[in-house]
Amino acid sequence: MTDYGHDLLFGTFITPTAQPVRQAVELAVVADRAGLDLATFQDHPYLPRFHDTWTLISYAAALTSKIRLAGNVLSLPLRPPAVLARSHAALDHLTGGRIELGLGAGAFWDGIEAMGARRLSAGQSVAALGEAIEVIRAVWDTGRTGPVGVPGTYYQIEGLKRGPAPAHDMSIWVGAYKPRMLRLVGRAADGVLPSLSYLPGGPADYAGINRAIDDSAAEAGRDPRAVRRLLNINGRFSVLGRSFLDGPAEQWAEDLAGLTLEHGISAFILASDDPAAIEEFAAEVAPAVRELVADERR
Repeated sequence: MTDYGHDLLFGTFITPTAQPVRQAVELAVVADRAGLDLATFQDHPYLPRFHDTWTLISYAAALTSKIRLAGNVLSLPLRPPAVLARSHAALDHLTGGRIELGLGAGAFWDGIEAMGARRLSAGQSVAALGEAIEVIRAVWDTGRTGPVGVPGTYYQIEGLKRGPAPAHDMSIWVGAYKPRMLRLVGRAADGVLPSLSYLPGGPADYAGINRAIDDSAAEAGRDPRAVRRLLNINGRFSVLGRSFLDGPAEQWAEDLAGLTLEHGISAFILASDDPAAIEEFAAEVAPAVRELVADERR
């Protein structure tokens, strides 16, 4: 049994391609009313069929009251870290502390380069992400005196005034799968956010993710429990199906509770554009998972 000490969170993963554009925001409203903890938006700024993620998050924040919102995950090469720090802090204050920062090193480099950003190798993109996290945390660190100074290779910040700090202790969740990225998460981030569909070995791959993060955190002098383990999931609600995440709500609950107990995953984010599925996930699956996990841990 694996327990990293985090409360269970349940959310939705929204692809901002729906027409009309307001439909994507309405899914966040559905999730909020249903009682989910998170509404997250996919981010691919170089795709014209995708509406701008940060605009949607900001608009959705104004139409919701309880749910937390985040990118899943924001494309760092197209979003300067100092700007990310200040925009997230500002919206966090406006929403009463409901914003989290989901961040990715970048993918689909042809599209990124076409928008005017520089193309980076895999190793360079990880190093740039590490510098970006340093910049963001420094901007938020209003308890320190003096300006922000990060003399990085990819981000050179000098003389920038600190602040504002977010309204709450905002998390930085990183989309990561491979060893270098996972080591960065272990030493610098607050959570890891992979997608189940990208794990070639399925849920069993999460054991390797945990090992890499735990080892890196320990080497950096951090408690591995400081890193939340999240997972984007997809599946099908059905009456007859009885395979993994393909079946009735009680089957989903058993499957997800097993992932929590075995791998310590404490946040499940459902990729769905179906309001009925989002509502079923909130009303039937989430409370059942919490009950199963609590009973087992007792």
